[in-house]
This record gives sequence, C-alpha cells and structure tokens, in this order.
Amino acid sequence: MAAVQKFEPVPTLARPQSMNGEIFPKDVDMEGGTPPAQPGIPLCSEPQRGDTRIAVIMYGPGQEKIVAVFAEVLGKPLRMKSRFEDVTQEDQDWVIGVSAESAKDDIATRNRGLVVAINAHCTGLGMPPDVYLSAQCDYEFLYTETPFFRRDLARFTSHILGQLCHHQALMAKPRTFIISTTFPDVHAALPNIDILTVGADAIEIRVDLLKEPLGDGTFSEIPSLSYVGEQVMLLRQRTELPIILTTRCTRENGRFPMDNPSLYYDYLYRALQWGVEYIDVELWLPEAIRSKLYEQRGNSRIMSAFHDFSGNFKWTSDRAESIFLESQRYADCVKMIAIINDHNENFELEYFRSKIKSKYPDSVPLSAVNMGETGQFSRTLNKFFTPITHPLLPIIAAPGQMSAAEINQALALLGQLPRKNMYGITSPAMRSGTPQAPFYEKCFNELGLPHQFAVVEWQPKGFGCIGTWCNQKNFGGAYFNPAVSFKSLLAHSGFLLSLHNGAGPTVSEAARLIGMVDTIVLRPNSSSAPASAPPSIPSSPPRHKNGDSYSALGPAQSGLPSNTSLVLDNASWKGILSTLTRDLAPSAYFGCAAVVLASSAEDAASALFALKALKVGKVYTVGFKTPPAFGKDLLIEPFTSLESIQRARTVGANGADVGAGTGSPFLVVFLDLADRAASRKGDPGVIAEQSGLRLMAPPMLLRSLQWKPSGFWSVRMVFRLAGLGGIISEGEAELGVDYPEDRIDYSDDRIDYPEGRRPRYQTNLAALSGKIHPRLGSWASLT
Repeated sequence: MAAVQKFEPVPTLARPQSMNGEIFPKDVDMEGGTPPAQPGIPLCSEPQRGDTRIAVIMYGPGQEKIVAVFAEVLGKPLRMKSRFEDVTQEDQDWVIGVSAESAKDDIATRNRGLVVAINAHCTGLGMPPDVYLSAQCDYEFLYTETPFFRRDLARFTSHILGQLCHHQALMAKPRTFIISTTFPDVHAALPNIDILTVGADAIEIRVDLLKEPLGDGTFSEIPSLSYVGEQVMLLRQRTELPIILTTRCTRENGRFPMDNPSLYYDYLYRALQWGVEYIDVELWLPEAIRSKLYEQRGNSRIMSAFHDFSGNFKWTSDRAESIFLESQRYADCVKMIAIINDHNENFELEYFRSKIKSKYPDSVPLSAVNMGETGQFSRTLNKFFTPITHPLLPIIAAPGQMSAAEINQALALLGQLPRKNMYGITSPAMRSGTPQAPFYEKCFNELGLPHQFAVVEWQPKGFGCIGTWCNQKNFGGAYFNPAVSFKSLLAHSGFLLSLHNGAGPTVSEAARLIGMVDTIVLRPNSSSAPASAPPSIPSSPPRHKNGDSYSALGPAQSGLPSNTSLVLDNASWKGILSTLTRDLAPSAYFGCAAVVLASSAEDAASALFALKALKVGKVYTVGFKTPPAFGKDLLIEPFTSLESIQRARTVGANGADVGAGTGSPFLVVFLDLADRAASRKGDPGVIAEQSGLRLMAPPMLLRSLQWKPSGFWSVRMVFRLAGLGGIISEGEAELGVDYPEDRIDYSDDRIDYPEGRRPRYQTNLAALSGKIHPRLGSWASLT
C-alpha cells in the first residue's frame, strides 16, 4: 500500500528558507566539496547540431505559411526562392521556401551537399503528394492544417536533422518493450493510445495489417503508400514514442506478398523519408535492398528481423550464429524469433544470447524470443525491445505475446523482479507532495510491478535521516521534493559518507555540476566490494505510537545488497530540456539569449544546466548568484544594477544586444523559477516586461517555465504578433497553454493562429505511467 509516513519531530538545524519555503539545508557554494562524477554514469542524449545543410521547404498551393512554421521551429529566418539553383552558401542560416511547382524544375540537379530538400504536403490538398517530388526529396512531412500539430513538426525536424537521438536513450535502459498496433486502421487505436502504450518504449505500425478501404466497399490487397503515410502521420501526432514501421511477409506470419521484393524497398525507404525512427527489414530480402536501405537510413535505425515458424530451428546450431552475423551487417539492432516445441529450448536461447554477447562484445543489440505458449518464458528474459501486446488490441502480433504487466508479474514470481520500496522524500512544508502516493500505486498496478511507494519527511537526524530508507535490502530509489544540495546531503548523512569504503556515494555528472540532488537510483555495482553502512544506523525504525511504520511497505531487511550501489542524480534538468524542445527543435536555442529569474542559485542550477546543453549564447540572471560551476561553460551576465538591466533591456530582432548574436533572432527564453503567486498565474510576457525586459521581434516566440511548489513545472508558449515599431501592442494575439501537474494538452499550435485558447482535457493515468518522476511530470517520456 502506498502510504505517507510521519515521524516524531527531532531537532533540526536552523537554516535560511528559500522562497519555496522548504527546510532542506542548502549551500550556495555548489562546487566545493563535490566529488568528481563516477565513470559509467552517462548523461541523457544531449542535443546536437546535427545536419547543418540549408533546409529547403517545398510547399503546396496556398501553403506558404508552413515555411514560416518550419523557420520558427528551427529558430531561423526565412527566405523565399524560385528555384533550387538560387540557393547559395549565403543562405546558410536561413530556411528557404520553394513552391512545389517550381521545385520540379531542378530538384534532381540540386546541390545535395548544400541543401536538404523537405517536401511539406498538406493532406487537405489531396493524397498522394506529387509523385516526382516524393521520389526526389530527402524527406517528406505530411501534415493536417486543421488541427496542426507543432510538436509533430518539432519531433520530425529534430529527428531527420540529427539534433535529438532517442535511440541512445533507449539503449541506456535496462529493459525496453515495443507494442504493435494490429488495427486495420490507426484511427481505431487513437482513443485508447495512452492506455495501449503503457509501459512501451516504442510503437510498431504493421503495414501488412492495414486495410485501405476502396470505393466499392472492399479493401485493397496492399495499402497504398499514401494511405500508409496518413496512418503514420496520425500515429505520430498522438504519441511521442518512437515508431517502428514493419512490412511483415506472408512466410513470417504477415500479409505482405513476397513475389516482389522491390515493393518492400518502396515502403521502407518512404518510411525513412517520413522520419520514422525505426524500420523493420526482413533478412530474406536481397542483400542489395538491405544494404541500400542501410546506406540511406540517415538518422533512423534499421532492425533486421528473422522469424522461423518451422519448429526445426535450433539456437545451439551454427546456423543461428550465422544468421545473427548476417543480420547485423546492415542493421543497428537484430531481432530473431523462432517457434519451439520444448521448454528447454528457452534455456538454449539464453545460452545463445550469452554466447553472442561474450563472443561479439561490440555487436549490435539483440532481441531474441521464442514464440508460442512454450516460449513465453523467453519473453521474460529478453531485455531489449521485447514485443508486447495489450488486451485492447484486436489480435496479437505473434503467438505467445504477453502484455507488459504480464511480463512484470512473471518476473516477480520468478524472483527476477523483487519488490522494492520507493520513497518521495519531502520537507514538512511540501505537504502538496502527499497526493502523489496513490498516483504511484496506480502506476505500479497498471504495469504489474510489485513495488510500493511512500511519501516520507526528511530530517537531518533520527529516524527521518537518509540512511533509514536507503540502507535497506529492498530499497528501490527515491526522489527529493524539493531538491537538496549534494554538499549538505553528505554533511547530514553518515551513511552516504560510509559508502565505497568511505569514498562516498556515486554521483552523476549532472548532479556534480548542478550541485543539487533530486533523485537517488539503484544501479548494479561494478565492484564486488560491499557498500557497507555504519552499524549505528537502523535499517527500519521502531513502530510509532500512532501506528504508522514501515510495515505499510512490508518488512524491510537491513543493508544494501553488495552488488548494488546508490547513485545521486539530478533529473530536473532533463525535464526542462524536454519541455523546451517539445515544440521547438534544439537548433532554435543555439546561440540565443536566455533570462533566468530565480530566488536562489539552487533553484536556477538545473535550468542553467539545461540551457548549457542547448548551447544558448548568453544567459542573463536575476535574483541569485551565479553558481561557480557554470562560469566556465556559459556566458552569464547578472542583473546587478539598473545599468546592467538597461544594457540588456531591449532584445532586438538581430540579437546584437543579447549575447553571441548567432542564434535565433525570433526566440528569447525567459525562465521564471521564483515561487511567487504572480509568476505562477501571470502572463510570462508581462512578467518579463515587469522585470525590465522589452520584448521585440516580428513575430516573437516567448517560452516561459514557471516553478510550482508541488514540484512540477508549468510551461507556457505565447505567440505574439508585433505591434507598431516592433513593440508588443496591447491587442496582440495570444495563444497559450498551461501544463499543470494533472493535465496534458494534446492539441497543438495552429498555423493560422486561431483566436482564444485551445481546449484541454483531463488525462488519465495511462498518459503519465512509464514516466514516473514527480519532478519530470508529463514530459519525462524523452529522458
């Protein structure tokens, strides 16, 4: 049962409180006393500059405005050209628009080393897009004009240009699942897409199972490319999960005919043009097709697939190894699936998996399972891209598929997923964190996880100290709300200082630079030496007189396992980064100016780290002293006087007054981290102007992150139409969306800027499960 634990009050140190009201001890000096980050604790995939070629957007009749949206998302100005040959090196920092009709003249002879050609086609103009442009372009973006999903465009551009790589983040996870949509029409999956994808890390669209309706009431034997393109577009508009496009053949339990292998190339190559993250390439296809797709994959990934339904395949045979070696020649990951007749063949598969890992340590990841009821055991042991199903799907994609909850329950019964106790560690002032307990319990139940969660109050000494919760055999992790400084955490925890024979706990690179810890995670220990704890710290407190105790989480056993270690991490910066790149590509932030308003350096540190990852040009700070750790990597100017505010008061369209001047002329990042009622409820533009900033740009794209005392972020995006003289007028058009902790908005920004606010709706648990971290909230899915 999820519970809230209360402990007898113990004396606490008198510490100054921040504006958030927390009593966690903090230190302004966040660099001194922090040990170096331990190796093997990687950061999440940071934004990259990626493909720096000039983006040329081909648009249809009356669709010139899509070029402006591309420019805003990429953070660049736009120019209209008549032909590809008019694009020169001087257009390097611009987004170029060329009409589709004019682009036909010389798209085939374009300088491919200079430009990347993107065919933007509105499905409202009819399908399919121009066949010639589709064949000649580098990428193709299909979109609906009403409604228009800006996040879909931001995701598309970030992926095809290599600015964000979700594959690296997935590879860092200890276990990943993929779910296949076996609907004949994606429309049927959309109402329950959040429930269907609970626990999944990627979603597969089975092209061979799609049924395209014809005018006479029948269905096409093979869905057309235009129909498949619309299906991919709809799916991507409704989920942030990476998409896997599969054309399964008839011999491997699919419906795609095998008489024409070039047909597979047509569909798979078009998927690469659509920006699909993964394509499933079957091993039986001719080597010429597989190698060509591998060379043309760009920033997408290829999964080589092999299925055997004969019942004669043996994992111990030389053929199994040769199949893997041939598969990985033109693949980024390999999937091997076979049907078996005996349960012992599951153990033969595990021997094969271990053999491949030891014999070929640098090989691509392997996903290998057995089919049928007899092979279900192997699905619990596979850790990379395990195919799963869901009760709401019309059919299962393969015999013996299990849901994520069923796999987790099986692992728990087998002792491979032991029950863990997880904690939300708060201060007495942060009582708003208490309702999170039932939310976590519902998440665990939905995913079939045996873990339990409790909100506890931290005290520097006594039964509320860190060692009380962490020094348990069944400790599974914790978060701090609000975050606590690493230095103060060690100063008040003899348990943490005693880890690794007195060397202290492992700390991530992010936590080291930020100086604040908001997450404690458990990871396998590379060393066999036990992480001993001082005997004076009890593993479980005695029963409180009011009856509350750790019995709510079950019996706790003393001492961390010797093969695990604690890692102190900071996860807030990942959420900030994900929020900022949700509607804009990372390149929109490169070199631009940022204004950070916070009541303390501790509150601002995570935001500064995220801005550093986004490679902003200059950061103006208000209300806090710049942490020393960021002075080396960021160009920071504090607003310390009226003169400094006056110097940076006007943010011009050319960026000359706001930093390096190489970033987006249309974007100013305003991060309001102060805990004030006005900042949480007021217009971010008004707050910025009240802080002494005059916002100018035609148009201005302002993004503001606002801190809430519950531990969640609220993000707001405001589109502004400039008034006379470039100064914002009182009658500007506003289009804003708030993301409080209990809501997610799935309607995105319209191209034509409609009046008023778009409707929001209350999301269900499934929309947030799998992203379990209260400081990351609804946007934790890319971390």
